[in-house]
Amino acid sequence: MKVALKITGSLLDQIRRDLARPHLFAHERVGFLMAGAAAAPDGVMLLARGYMAVADEDYEVASGVGAQIGSNAMRKAAQAAYRPASTLLHVHTHGGRGVPRFSGVDLNSGKTFVPGFFQSCPKMPHGLLVLSNDAATGILWLKPGRPSVPIDRFIRVDQPIVEQWSSKYELA
Repeated sequence: MKVALKITGSLLDQIRRDLARPHLFAHERVGFLMAGAAAAPDGVMLLARGYMAVADEDYEVASGVGAQIGSNAMRKAAQAAYRPASTLLHVHTHGGRGVPRFSGVDLNSGKTFVPGFFQSCPKMPHGLLVLSNDAATGILWLKPGRPSVPIDRFIRVDQPIVEQWSSKYELA
């Protein structure tokens, strides 16, 4: 099974800017990417729809982790993914260059909270995404209680806009 994630360059840049913002006490930021999911000939295609930053007040003081968010943040994410029904990907960054790896904390906490995403959108896959400054790694659970599968292809879509003005419509 192959899993691909397609995202616009502007949305990916927005996510990276948000995750780079400092927080009063958390050592890193997290957010949620919402995506549509479609069957592809060899697996699943995820189409990124939007991003929800975790509000400053939804972070909790915790030692031993870069960031911990509370149930209020999870509830907001589940509500954002409810309509239209969306795949929910918990996203954060490790910075640097090259393909990032999940930490043990990332994987253990994901196994704990990702099953809760299926309560609001039971027919959609859900998962985790970690970014570097130039790459990404992700895993996806297609159904609760089943093993995760890697997101093995990331596609950044950029469409340059060329402005063309006709003298007839030129604004002064």
